[in-house]
Amino acid sequence: MHDLGLAAWFGGTLMGAVGLNGAAAKAKDPAERLALSSAGWAKWAPVQLAAIVVHGIGGIGLIGGNKARLASQPGSRSNTTVKLVITAAAGGASLYSGLLGRTIGKHVSEGANTVTDPSDSSSVELATAQKKQRILQWVLPTLTGVLIVLGAQQGEQQRPLAGLLKH
Repeated sequence: MHDLGLAAWFGGTLMGAVGLNGAAAKAKDPAERLALSSAGWAKWAPVQLAAIVVHGIGGIGLIGGNKARLASQPGSRSNTTVKLVITAAAGGASLYSGLLGRTIGKHVSEGANTVTDPSDSSSVELATAQKKQRILQWVLPTLTGVLIVLGAQQGEQQRPLAGLLKH
């Protein structure tokens, strides 16, 4: 559950930033750019929420199942602490990104140069949301990508030391 939820969370945010926002930017009508992107993100939001919840439940299960190892291995304990902090940051960034997306969705009629690039005629509220979203669209796959790397590191920490010494 932990890995599957994280994979969907990472993959969805990366595909959204590259694929969905990139494709919507190609629309000829500036208002359609925002409308297409907003519709796509609205369809993805319940799946992303489920992915985050599944990841969290899986993480709680892993922590519970590895209590002894976490107590005896400081490296695993440190990794878990860092993962918890980054997971909280990614969850907060996901929530904030959703709120910004809702703001952008309310202003689709204004149009834009791209999904995250306001036009000269964009309202201050739309332009502010787009500029913040321009950053967050890359923060989310970065944070979740770091979580994937830290999860792989934890997997390596589970290997018996004797197996490593044979090489």
